[in-house]
Amino acid sequence: MKLGDARVLVVGAGGLGCPAAIVLARAGVGTIGVADDDEVDVSNLHRQILFDDADVGGSKVEAAARALAKIAPGVNVVKHETRLLPPNAVELAAAYDLVVEGSDNFPTKFLAADACRLAKRPIVHGAAVRWHGTAMAVGPGGRPCYRCLFEDVPRENAPNCAEAGVVGPVVGVVAAAQADLAISVLLGEDVLGTLFTFDGKTLASRRRRLSPRAACDLCGDRRAIQGIEPARYQPVVCDFQ
Repeated sequence: MKLGDARVLVVGAGGLGCPAAIVLARAGVGTIGVADDDEVDVSNLHRQILFDDADVGGSKVEAAARALAKIAPGVNVVKHETRLLPPNAVELAAAYDLVVEGSDNFPTKFLAADACRLAKRPIVHGAAVRWHGTAMAVGPGGRPCYRCLFEDVPRENAPNCAEAGVVGPVVGVVAAAQADLAISVLLGEDVLGTLFTFDGKTLASRRRRLSPRAACDLCGDRRAIQGIEPARYQPVVCDFQ
């Protein structure tokens, strides 16, 4: 696929989604969808690098679209003033060639993973907490998928970055890795199943291939997840990195 013909959905205009969208736009991706329902807060500015002081109090999606149009005037930015939610997740994923997921909570991450599997779309997950971050590329059929690594939504003892904190430059590194993996997937390179990890304290990074889990409910031998059941993803209430 030519990047100019590619359609990529960025889930979350936060610390991961903003730099990832910049790299994708500069690389020549033709259409970038941005899904978020939040407003820009002054506390976002040190890591959500599509925004500046003038954007505070306004829609993140609108501000992201303006910034991306300046960075890459030819890019088509599709604005989705919504979170990824059970009623819209599969439809949103199906409208794009690839999803870049930058959420700050496990329910949304699992929802994105499941929706992309059901829509037969590849997805690149990203996460960052404190000094550590990860990015993972998953193919349209999984094998391995996000649930091969994390079986299900943790119901307790799973702090997000709002609770545990996140170091701004770490999300930038992880987002760059996400964009790199996304571009590689779009170009047909053999990166599916790749897990990238980064330690911001030591600056050590690693890329390795994961193995699929035979008992995975999403992509395993006996798939249990055949649709989106809203109760599986509760609560989806947190901000994007």
